[in-house]
Amino acid sequence: MSLLPAPVPGAATAPPHPRRWVGLAVLSASLLLVIMDMTILNVALPAISAELRPSSVELLWMVDVYSLVLAGLLVTVSALGDRWGRKRTLLAGFVLFGLASVAVLWASSPGEVIAVRALLGVGGAMIMPSTLSMIRTLFADPAERATALGIWAAMAALGSALGPILGGLLLEYFSWHSAFLVNVPVMVLAVLAGLILLPESRNPHPGRWDLVATALSIAGMVALVFSIKQFAKEGPVAPWPWVALTVAAVTLTWFVQRCLRRPDPLLEIRLFRSRPFSAGTLAALSTSIAMGAVMLLMAQWMQLVQGYSPLETGVRMLPAALGALLLSPLAPWLAVRIGTRTVLAGGLAISGLGFGVLFAAPVVYPWVAVSLLLVGSGMGSLAIASSVIMAGAPLEKAGSAAAIEETSYELGGLLGVAVLGSVAAAVYRAALSSSVSAVEAARDSLGGAIEVARHAGTAGMELARQAKTAFTASLEVTGLAGALLMLAAALAIRWLVPRDFDIVTTPSPSPLSTRTSPPSAKGRRTNR
Repeated sequence: MSLLPAPVPGAATAPPHPRRWVGLAVLSASLLLVIMDMTILNVALPAISAELRPSSVELLWMVDVYSLVLAGLLVTVSALGDRWGRKRTLLAGFVLFGLASVAVLWASSPGEVIAVRALLGVGGAMIMPSTLSMIRTLFADPAERATALGIWAAMAALGSALGPILGGLLLEYFSWHSAFLVNVPVMVLAVLAGLILLPESRNPHPGRWDLVATALSIAGMVALVFSIKQFAKEGPVAPWPWVALTVAAVTLTWFVQRCLRRPDPLLEIRLFRSRPFSAGTLAALSTSIAMGAVMLLMAQWMQLVQGYSPLETGVRMLPAALGALLLSPLAPWLAVRIGTRTVLAGGLAISGLGFGVLFAAPVVYPWVAVSLLLVGSGMGSLAIASSVIMAGAPLEKAGSAAAIEETSYELGGLLGVAVLGSVAAAVYRAALSSSVSAVEAARDSLGGAIEVARHAGTAGMELARQAKTAFTASLEVTGLAGALLMLAAALAIRWLVPRDFDIVTTPSPSPLSTRTSPPSAKGRRTNR
């Protein structure tokens, strides 16, 4: 029995590309590597710190610069791809990502590692939205596109799970440089395969480039990401996060107003006029918020409370990837049979149930594995979210749709760590308020408490026990917060998506229908 929905007469607007499925393999493999690279660094950081001795500020920049650059450039690079060519942008991203990975061989100081990470962020910004917009171009048939996006989503989930495992294996036998060099052979193959297999596509009538909007988007997104990260680290009393947030609010508001006034905007904000498009974006954002916080806390719980090594932790996190890997390709098939709205909202509810297990059941690994499996299975619905987002955008605006989706994932992860992470920190500190130790380092983090306990003799054992209990309590409360967020998002999506909406047979209402000039035939064919 085929998992592909039955073809719908007239659903496709262009002949199918003959190499679309091998092209999807290239796109999925490149996405897999970029997602893995995001998580490998977390495993490599201790080795980098031991060799290069970075200061606390330099260490934070090693972690933060990637997301700052990536988020700041997503909109600009996606618009560039619509104009310059999505294939060219993607291949340029492959080349830059590979060259930056090779450059780590000459990185002998923290500043040079930060520079390498920044270049990787530029390459990632060129790769991630390009994979989505090219899938929109390669697969004209909505049924095939939904299946392709299911495979794409499964590779993203697999990459997030394999990153720590691959990083742990590499660091068992090689230096920390190997965590970067592993990218090089894959990028070489991706460039060669992309040159042969991928078609070029672009917006044939993109309009004039808006330099003011470009500057506003970069400044606004970098300021927003910086403010979120600083709030998570310094709390609401520090002045700099508020300054950055004010800059972000002013520049991004100006950017949105400018895009809404122009007939050829840098980012097509009017896509949000489509309720299904908004629902897909909400699904991506809410899932990233919950996952960003809970998965980070769970990894720390496994290593610091349970005593697992980084490699063992990566292996024990696999149930989430397994659930997503199995359900993402099945999601389009389910959507045809039980409805797009049901699969999208139901998937988020299942993930919410998985987060709720952390609160309702004992926090021991068998129950944690059940939680991870449910969370990953529910994440399979994100393939439908991507289908709804990409179906709601005309071909010439595929870059805008991809930029919005990728920005939702990026900001969601940051907000999860900042907001839900702050909730977890507050619960942890409150649980230690009557601790045998008043040492600030112990109340600041579980790692700090364990370090204090090592030098505190017999009293240290009690401190370590209380700190681990407090951290487990913070994981439980964060799981509950994630569950409530996912259930609220599921209800909102059920309201936003019409009951009869079908990603295969029902074309999305055009969110650009109120534009001053009608969308003529000029954008119907972009494959070249």
